Amino acid sequence: MSASTKNTAPGVLVDTERHPQGTVYRLTVNRPERLNILNGAVMDEINSALGRIANDDDARVVILDGAGDKAWIGGADINEMVALNSQSARTFITRLHSVCRGLRELPVPVVASIDGYCLGAGLEIAACCDLRIATPASRFGMPEVRVGIPSVIEAAMLPRLIGTGRARDLVMTARIIGANEASVWGLTECIGPGQDLVTVVNERVEMVLESGPNAMRSQKALCRGWEELSLNESIQAGIDAFVEAYTSDEPQVYMNRFLHRPRG
Repeated sequence: MSASTKNTAPGVLVDTERHPQGTVYRLTVNRPERLNILNGAVMDEINSALGRIANDDDARVVILDGAGDKAWIGGADINEMVALNSQSARTFITRLHSVCRGLRELPVPVVASIDGYCLGAGLEIAACCDLRIATPASRFGMPEVRVGIPSVIEAAMLPRLIGTGRARDLVMTARIIGANEASVWGLTECIGPGQDLVTVVNERVEMVLESGPNAMRSQKALCRGWEELSLNESIQAGIDAFVEAYTSDEPQVYMNRFLHRPRG
């Protein structure tokens, strides 16, 4: 790491770390007194930050964090939702979907650094991240039906991650599950006793930085395609991506680095 700069916004902190391999972004939802719940203004701030990162060719990876140790993202703001009507409800939920879509379509990996509650909109956002690392104190749930609304938008990602039965368990019972259960389900990677969340997240970030930047962007796009395309379409996309990789010298650079690595 050679430099670090920080820009502070009311609801989102955007931190950039300059590494020789590229830029690591950390986005921190900064409403710890409200369990980092998302209102419209915070959603707009996240979308704005994601737009800037998407246009940064030097970006390599994003860490998504929540301020404090009580919640990662505790959901969407009920104080705003209670005042919605059938017209404004569409605007609100579409804005939240744009955050989720922005994370999925971001060309670089997103690592969710989860500590505390990850509920409702928070869990939908976590499902859109590429890696989800949680502390043993983390708690997960989809409690929307308890407040008279269904779980929607990127809750549709849950059956792909944990299976239809477990997804229905979450959205229909509104129960909160612990980090160990979430890990067993494949929803997160839970760190064990004696492990530090920041250290584990940084280890994953370093692994991303060690990989070819073009290859990583291609891999992220392929992973997204695997969620949406048929098997044959996904395989063809992979063939095309493999060929595309050789339009630059990145494969030769990284393969020669591997072949000539120190032995012993």
